[in-house]
Amino acid sequence: MSVLAGTDLTKAYGARTLLDKVSVSIGEGERVGVVGRNGAGKSTLAKILSGAESADTGTVSVRRGARVTYVAQEPDLSVGGTVRTFVASGLEAWGEARRAYDEATAAVEADAGADASALSAWLDKQSKAAAEIERLGGWERAHEVERVAQSLGLGDELDHDVLKLSGGQQRRAALARALVGAPDVLLLDEPTNHLDADTIAWLEQYLVEGLSGALFMVTHDRWLLDRVVDRTLEVDRGAVHSYNGGYGEYLAAKAERMALAERTEQNRKNFLSTELEWLRRQPKARTGKQKARIARAETALTAEPLRADRTVTLSADVADVGRQVLDLRDVTLGVGGKTLVTHLDLSVMAGERLGVLGPNGSGKTTLLRLIAGQVPAMGGEVVFGRRTRVSYLDQARAGLDPAESVLESVASAVPEVDRERVDPRSYLERFAFDNQAQKKSVAALSGGERARLALARTLASAANLLLLDEPSNDLDIDTLSALEDFLSTYEGALLVVTHDRYLLDRVTTGILSFEGGKVERYAGAYQAYALARERAKEARAREEADAAARVARPRSERPKATGLSKNEQKELDGILDRVDAAETAIVAIEAELADPALYAGGREDPRVAEIRARLTRAKDDAAALTARWELLEAKRSGG
Repeated sequence: MSVLAGTDLTKAYGARTLLDKVSVSIGEGERVGVVGRNGAGKSTLAKILSGAESADTGTVSVRRGARVTYVAQEPDLSVGGTVRTFVASGLEAWGEARRAYDEATAAVEADAGADASALSAWLDKQSKAAAEIERLGGWERAHEVERVAQSLGLGDELDHDVLKLSGGQQRRAALARALVGAPDVLLLDEPTNHLDADTIAWLEQYLVEGLSGALFMVTHDRWLLDRVVDRTLEVDRGAVHSYNGGYGEYLAAKAERMALAERTEQNRKNFLSTELEWLRRQPKARTGKQKARIARAETALTAEPLRADRTVTLSADVADVGRQVLDLRDVTLGVGGKTLVTHLDLSVMAGERLGVLGPNGSGKTTLLRLIAGQVPAMGGEVVFGRRTRVSYLDQARAGLDPAESVLESVASAVPEVDRERVDPRSYLERFAFDNQAQKKSVAALSGGERARLALARTLASAANLLLLDEPSNDLDIDTLSALEDFLSTYEGALLVVTHDRYLLDRVTTGILSFEGGKVERYAGAYQAYALARERAKEARAREEADAAARVARPRSERPKATGLSKNEQKELDGILDRVDAAETAIVAIEAELADPALYAGGREDPRVAEIRARLTRAKDDAAALTARWELLEAKRSGG
């Protein structure tokens, strides 16, 4: 049964029609993801369904009594107050149910011996209020305010004025308010913007396990789509196409649909070619059958042809690069006199692509700004390779001059030594800026166009060390895919700060993780990193549990000596961690072996043989450790 539906919705801005008689419905408990190019109408559709905006034609229907909550990219904070009271205001429905329950309970207790019919009415009201409380998350729902706010990184701001927070913090506060409210339908527009990777992972788990209502989510986060949604809507040129499943299923089904459309278009062209040839041969006098044939040809002729998608194919030159690109030696990293990281040693070689992860404010952007020469180190040394050429894409896209045209903006970014070789016009066409778009002023560009232009400027310098700070912000999925294709075969070195786990898993060969004032380096892409951290967390939990159990157990009840020697017992105590580490190494090497750059141009890179040999050794090590663990366990138990 549909809990929220839009029927024959049309919305136009001037001469441009974003939505053309589209119909969508959201079932109870359904998880719907929404994708499409920038400017296609995704946010507009969400606004119309939420009631924040009206359609030109069509209707929106909400099931009686259903509560719909919408979190926009620029959320409404008019409720005001502290973060705590703002988030708690999302509990309005729960609070009403609790007040109704308390009122009924007090009446029942006060009128226990009174009129039977009145007592029955109060008991009925009490029962309905209790059921509503359970539906809205249970009797302890009020405790969710602090838990959700803290999980979204607002623990230190709970008593701050919500209107004085940064834009990113305000978005998180609005998201927390929506989540604790447990609505029947939750509409989210790009909820992962301004969240770090760990917080996004928490949100993913909450949407899967903690959300009881339906979800309608506009997002470019493909990792999130694959793990949360069970249906994907694509908004494309005024229409909405529905696909079962997450992002992977959507890609496969869309490819099938496009292939069918291309075959249909080719059949139309073949039919027209045959009919036009027949018309040329026929006399002017027509029979009834001939007139019918002409009518069919005219229908085929006036049918709207298949329109090709605008494509983005990113490419750029890379300056000659030596093996060593960057070396940080005992660096202390900080900003505004505050130390963020100490004793940072980092060596980056050509071909290495490192993702940079960590909580907001931990020093990720400061690291990139340090390497780009925008801030000094508080200590230590930054050493570049002899041929290193750096290009930096900052979050604010600060290099864009609103007074310039798109063409002028890119032309000014090309180094003087490269200007004879790089034609800005043809270069911009690779970034989906046609001749007309190149004449637009930077001030007139949309957010997505600004993001593409900033990316074009960054790559125009032919750098061999790219520093990218949240490059996926404001990019649509098609442009993101093109960026990933480019980066995965990039011959220089890359450091990329991003919350986009899909990009990290496709592109990176290693992860730099900011953890408690230190930077830890992990081999492999995002999945290998996540697995290594999860296993480390499990190992710490086991150690803490074992230590607590040893302390709590009376000496008389502690285990007697086993068949193991002291050294064997020590080996057994640590062997599971070694098994975990060996298995993590296997995952990392397999990710390294899957790097598309190793197979570019249909040729296998010579490094593949060495990587395969390392993989074989890693698997042998893991098998040997597992066998040794089983032997020690058997000996300990007297087996």
